[in-house]
Amino acid sequence: MAASEAAPPTASAAGGASSAPPLQPGLYLVGTPIGNLEDITLRALRVLRTASCILAEDTRRTRILLERHGITTPLISCHKFNERAREEEILRRIHEGQALALVTDAGMPGISDPGARAASAVRRAGACVTVIPGPCALTAAIALGGSVDGRGFRFEGFLDHKTAARRRRLRELAAEPQTVALYESPYRILKLLTEVEEELGPERRLFIARELTKKFEETVTGTPAELRRHYETHSLKGEFVVLLYPAGGEEKS
Repeated sequence: MAASEAAPPTASAAGGASSAPPLQPGLYLVGTPIGNLEDITLRALRVLRTASCILAEDTRRTRILLERHGITTPLISCHKFNERAREEEILRRIHEGQALALVTDAGMPGISDPGARAASAVRRAGACVTVIPGPCALTAAIALGGSVDGRGFRFEGFLDHKTAARRRRLRELAAEPQTVALYESPYRILKLLTEVEEELGPERRLFIARELTKKFEETVTGTPAELRRHYETHSLKGEFVVLLYPAGGEEKS
């Protein structure tokens, strides 16, 4: 097995650090909760507890998770603005025999979040890169949306923030036969609904999930106009996952 494909030691039944073997040097991409802090695996907790350090998108947010689970591993910032600059340090630490965990604020690293650049750099260097699967807003919304049914889906992440580019991409997706999944911020969700109505038609149906796994989790389905009316009286807090159902398609019952 190639070094970059080597599997890490398995977690103990209890997930604790005392009885588990040490982690081999390398980069561990760890999925973390997207809302509810209980949504984390025993293996993820073991890796976070026994890693040499944790590369975190926002150390303040990650510290909340670590304190909840009694983990004191040192934190180093690693976000989209400094990920490239961190590559040399990451490779040096791994060469020195360290096991580095990488986490984002929520969900899976590399899915519209930092992590992909660091993973590629470590893999190119021939060192171990492995993943500790965990929650992901994308797959949670797909499961809730009920429209895929084995046919697959297309993930677009965040559309371009520039209006012309966003509208052009929506026109390109108009005839997509599969459900299209998007991420959107609370600052642009109403704008997106207007653009979908104007570029894809007023009857195109959407599914929107907001604040997944949190206290005020909300999912709604409807046309762009119906959803705009909904948000006139409901919160726009949190990040959104938007599913564009295929033209003429409906969610499964």
